[in-house]
Amino acid sequence: MIGFLRGVVAGSGAEQLTLDVGGVGYVMSVTAEHARTVRAGEETTVLTTLVIRDEVVTLYGFRTPEEKGLFDVLRSVSGVGPKLALAVLSALTPERIAQAVADEDAKAFQTVSGIGAKTAKLITVQLAGRIAPPQRPAAAAATPAAQASSVHVTAALVGLGWVERDAQQAVEQALAAGAQGEDGLLRAALGVLGGAR
Repeated sequence: MIGFLRGVVAGSGAEQLTLDVGGVGYVMSVTAEHARTVRAGEETTVLTTLVIRDEVVTLYGFRTPEEKGLFDVLRSVSGVGPKLALAVLSALTPERIAQAVADEDAKAFQTVSGIGAKTAKLITVQLAGRIAPPQRPAAAAATPAAQASSVHVTAALVGLGWVERDAQQAVEQALAAGAQGEDGLLRAALGVLGGAR
């Protein structure tokens, strides 16, 4: 097993990276974002997972332990192989993946090419409880006035027929976007909820 490689970037493509480690070129599959952020000639460290399937050996590379962990967890889902797991990481940030699993939002995974409704649902079901829910710094840092406004606006949205969890998330998104005052917060949250329908 190869846990990580440190070397000089010899080249990169759409979703591929070649790392020169002591004169040996290791070719690995990486996310599109990872491939874009590296430059030929720079030294870098890449966390890796070696996958052997049907006598084909493929090396997958990651920037962070979080990405590597998500890759391994995603591969444990029925019907999700390493290529599809990497596609999920290319399309969604680790935070978005954690949020989608926490919210049981299968549609988020259907935005990934190759994932249909059944597989998307399996991902949310099989990863439930296995991925830490995302942190909500905006809510934690909110002032007492903003917290009071968010409680009132959430209650108003529930009174208008929205599910409480959806209402809370919309209010948090509105706060994170800079909405202020109860009127502004209500308008912004309604905009979020309207776009989600």
